[in-house]
Amino acid sequence: MDILIVDDHPMTTDGYKSAIIKAFNIENTVFHVSHDCESAYENIMDRASSKMVFNLAIIDHSLPAYKEQKISSGCDLALFLKKTMPNCKIMMITAHTEVIIVYNIYKRLSPDALIIKNDITPYNLADTILEIMQGKQYQSQTVKNCIAEIWKKDLMVEDFNRQILFYLTKGYKVKELENVISLAASTIQKRIINMKKAFAVTDDSSLIKEAIKQGFI
Repeated sequence: MDILIVDDHPMTTDGYKSAIIKAFNIENTVFHVSHDCESAYENIMDRASSKMVFNLAIIDHSLPAYKEQKISSGCDLALFLKKTMPNCKIMMITAHTEVIIVYNIYKRLSPDALIIKNDITPYNLADTILEIMQGKQYQSQTVKNCIAEIWKKDLMVEDFNRQILFYLTKGYKVKELENVISLAASTIQKRIINMKKAFAVTDDSSLIKEAIKQGFI
């Protein structure tokens, strides 16, 4: 089995390797380790050019970017891997616990496994690998909680609404949003009104504060 591990901390990649070796005691397993998006991209391309594939990839979300290929995160890298090697099982790991970030990874990538880094132990790492290699999907408990939380606010599942909130937190005025979001100003305003109702607030500032307080930003 060929396993790609991508994390910018060498101690972390070593830990994953040790846990896998100890749990499975498997021979003929080859580990390919990268610590940034660029070297991981080259690893994938080298493998693909030899008409070979990775069976499993463990990828951290926060990685040094590879700007030349417009790969700015582990999620971007995993999407490229998914396109290049569709049958490779992907385990995405993130230290982020913000609801919107976790949900965006879940929705954009739909990985075979999505795990919050603090939820990982050598034991559940092995169990997760077994599950996804058998064709199942796995989400750690914190991920499940994040997804459940966002479904509580149905409006926040919608991409445009999450974009509106994101840009508001960056200091954009409501009238400026139509320049960065593909919606008419009137439509954006209606969406903001609906979100205020959902969060039980009356102004834009309170909406942002409540969204942050509840972990949506």
